[in-house]
Amino acid sequence: PAAPACSLSEVMSEQLAKQLDEENAVFPAPAAELLLADEAPDTASDLMLAQMLQMQFDREFDDQLRREEKKFNGDSKVSISFENYRMVHPYDDSDSSEDEVDWQDTRHDPYRADKPQTTPRKGFTGKGKNITTKHDEVTCGRKNTARMDNFAPEVHVGDGLGMDLKLSNQVFNSLKRHCYSEQRRSARLHEKKEHSTAEQAVDPRTRLLMYKMVNAGVLENINGCISTGKESVVFHADGGSHETGNEQPVPDEVVLKVFKTTLNEFKNRDRYIKDDYRFKDRFSKLNPRKIIRLWAEKEMHNLGRMKKAEIPCPEVVLLKKHILVMSFIGKDHIPAPKLKDAMLNSEDLKNAYYQVLHMMQQLYQECNLVHADLSEYNMLWHEGKVWLIDVSQSVEPTHPHGLEFLFRDCRNVSTFFQKRGVSEAMSTYDLFNAVTGLNIPVGTEDEAEFMAEIVALEKRNEDHIQKRGKKTFPVTSEDGGPPLEPDADD
Repeated sequence: PAAPACSLSEVMSEQLAKQLDEENAVFPAPAAELLLADEAPDTASDLMLAQMLQMQFDREFDDQLRREEKKFNGDSKVSISFENYRMVHPYDDSDSSEDEVDWQDTRHDPYRADKPQTTPRKGFTGKGKNITTKHDEVTCGRKNTARMDNFAPEVHVGDGLGMDLKLSNQVFNSLKRHCYSEQRRSARLHEKKEHSTAEQAVDPRTRLLMYKMVNAGVLENINGCISTGKESVVFHADGGSHETGNEQPVPDEVVLKVFKTTLNEFKNRDRYIKDDYRFKDRFSKLNPRKIIRLWAEKEMHNLGRMKKAEIPCPEVVLLKKHILVMSFIGKDHIPAPKLKDAMLNSEDLKNAYYQVLHMMQQLYQECNLVHADLSEYNMLWHEGKVWLIDVSQSVEPTHPHGLEFLFRDCRNVSTFFQKRGVSEAMSTYDLFNAVTGLNIPVGTEDEAEFMAEIVALEKRNEDHIQKRGKKTFPVTSEDGGPPLEPDADD
């Protein structure tokens, strides 16, 4: 009988179905399906399902590894094989190239280095023309290549260990020296990092000292960094209940001034301490870390002199090596602002100027000190008063450069208050004479001539000290002395 007539849509659908069947027949069935079709395993078994899933996972892993290998090698003539990291499969991978050869699976590896022949005790092998000594170029070259394996792990020698390389003694010795120098450099960098006080951080030794203060009850806790400077890092801490060695209770709020141990900032600051008679005998460039302790000790002594003269300054609580514990100038964990940052009206600025002038005169005449770094950065405004800080570099007027430091302080103070509009602020020369009482003639106010007078006065004072073996004026005690007067001998 004739086939029943069908519509065009049904014909198209049937042809489409045949086409899809043919396309599906072209692609090979996955290994898991072949396994199921051939052996017809029991899919209810968890072990069989796990093996099938692992097989599919391994296949995908190898495909991804092959793509990474191709991306890693790129167009390089020397390629790196990832065959060692492939999974072992129970089936043949149809995507792998037949031309690829895993040289590590073959016994004849053309890139394998020949094992260097050991030279017997007599120092040579063979006889006559075929004799080979221990100094043979090929033998030594292969031995040097094998000895590169003994270098430090951080020294990258490349992948030449798998090739028949022959390094000459000159090249090997150069590599060896480079390896040792890199090890020493790495050790120095590590030591510098471990034994240095970085920005807003402390080295392990300093951290241990701070922990001991907390454990001893001197400090309750250390809150954090307040400020950092060229020579020190300042931390805020809460005082503990334990009394210090001088039987004084620790204030509720204190600061820890940790002098940096990097030494870089102290190379140009030797002149502040090496000519100071109080520390001259103990100063030694052979012990640079002890110099840092001298800085802390020097600031403690200077603050003691200022405290006796009732100059507003931090009170020393404790000195431990290069850590100086002082009273906190501020309130409720908020430090007092620096004079340059304080928002003062004209009346307060005028009052602050006269306070600074009086403190400079007290420093010079009663404390026998020159601040040597006085500026609006080292003065705090707290409770309507100006407080002086950072006196570690302060020297006595008899210092070979003491008057020069004082002139620099006067210039900083005069410039700051004149810029702030204080009409009562004196010039640098008048302020210098008002502080010292030396009455050096100002003249035309030429700074070069004024400095020449100061240098000449310092020179006469230094010659006087060298001749008589003492300072120009006697010191009645450690913490005081009369002001410097011009030498009457000349």
